[in-house]
Parts: sequence; C-alpha cells; structure tokens
Amino acid sequence: MKRVGVIGLGIMGGAMSANLVKAGFEVRGYDIAPGRRAALKRAGGKPVSSVASLNSQIVITSLPSAHALHQVAQQLQKRCIVVETSTLPIEEKVKARGVLAKKGITLLDCPLSGTGAQAKTRDLVVFGSGDRRAFSRTIPILKGFSRAHHYLGEFGNGSKMKYVANLMVAIHNVSAAEAFVLGMKAGLSPKMIYDVQANSAGTSRMFQVRGPMMVAGRYDDATMKNEVWQKDMKIIGDYARRLGVATPTFKASAGVYKAAMARGFAKQDTAAVCAVLESIARLRR
Repeated sequence: MKRVGVIGLGIMGGAMSANLVKAGFEVRGYDIAPGRRAALKRAGGKPVSSVASLNSQIVITSLPSAHALHQVAQQLQKRCIVVETSTLPIEEKVKARGVLAKKGITLLDCPLSGTGAQAKTRDLVVFGSGDRRAFSRTIPILKGFSRAHHYLGEFGNGSKMKYVANLMVAIHNVSAAEAFVLGMKAGLSPKMIYDVQANSAGTSRMFQVRGPMMVAGRYDDATMKNEVWQKDMKIIGDYARRLGVATPTFKASAGVYKAAMARGFAKQDTAAVCAVLESIARLRR
C-alpha cells in the first residue's frame, strides 16, 4: 500500500505525485511526455517507461481525454484498483470500467474538486464513487494528496458531483472577473478590491484562488488552461441538455471563455477572462 502508481503527470497528476512522495509513498509514474517523467524524478518519485511496468496495487489516473483513458485501459494488465480522477463523460468511464473488469481490475470514478494551485497545497476534495470496499482501500492514499474525500455511492456519482462543482466554478470565475473590472473601472485598485472582497459576503473560492492572478493581470502560470477547460465546459453543457436542465448563467459564462480562446489566451489560466472583460470595458490599468 505504500507504493502508488500515477498515470498522467500534468498539472494535477504531477502535483498529486509530489505530495504523495512527501507523504512517504513510493510513487511510480508514467506520462507520454519525457519532461513530466523527469519532473517526477526531481520530486523524488520513480518514473517508469510504460503503463504496464507500474506494478502497483493502487493506480491513480489523471488524463486529458477519453481516448487517453481507453488507451490506459488497454495497456493495464495486472490486478489493481484504479482511482480515475479525470473529468470525462460518464459513459466513457463506464466503457473503460468494462474493459478493466475483464482483467480483474477495479475502476473507481473519483474526480477532484480544485485547481492545479490547490493540488500543490493538498487543497483538493475527492468525489469518490464505485465499489465501496475498493474505495475504502484507497483512503490512506487519498489523504496523501487531498484535504477531504467523499464516498458518493454508485459508479458515476463522482462525475455527476464534479459537473455540479465545475458549473459553479465556471460561473464564479467569470463573476470574480466581472467584479474586478467593475471596481477598477470605478477607480478602485485591484489589490484593494481583492483584500476587501475576499472576506465579504460576496466572495467565492474562485475569487480567493484566482483573484491574485486578476490583481496581477498575469495568467501564464496556468492551473487550468482555457483550452483544457473547453473540454469540461462541453461535458457539463451536454449533460445538462440530456437531463433537460436550463443553465442560463453557465451558458453566459461559456461565451466569455470562448472569447478568451479567440483572443489568444488558450494556453493561459482561465482567470484570463478578466483580461477579456477589461478589453470589452475599454479599461487600461
């Protein structure tokens, strides 16, 4: 149990791996990018050359797409419990679960609430779902990279809760940017706005997490890139439509993120929506 495998060493997976190393786990990690494997080694982990060579009873996956998950499902061979933390359509996770079950591998649906910056400080919440006994076995490992975890029942409930969380994140991030632009256009300094509003009745976790980026007007150190966020937005929108749920505020926020993509902020943090709204308001700092 002190050995953990991690597949996907990007912003989230890399941060989780580093924290697991600090918590005393032997972390064996794989990523298709050599630079990310090298970063794991610098953090004290042990990079491996393939998915098949992880050899761990518990494997965490942090992947960018359903295609990547299906590739991993094909390559994993040894019996283990897979803690799948990516934000993906539920039907894709169900498909991967079926492939893995034939090999005696248990897949858990365990998305995360939190940004890349929060992942670095273990400020993540795990939305767990699937086989309860298997989930219980993973709890010591979850504690190594998160501040809280919830078991939510049948497989897929974790993703459903993640969609709810990300819908709020999408709206709160844009509302934070809107508030900054209103205050700055009125003559208030961005730092003053942040210092006062971070503890006001109107604050949100996104205001507190992404507010400092908006104060600085710098979005290069991305904890969630706009281009990746588009995938999450589509998943939530599609799911809400299938359920027949109206999401007018979420749809309004989607337009601002698309504007950020069009204005060259694809690889920058989603907090860059503040720059988009500043431009629309013809605000110059």
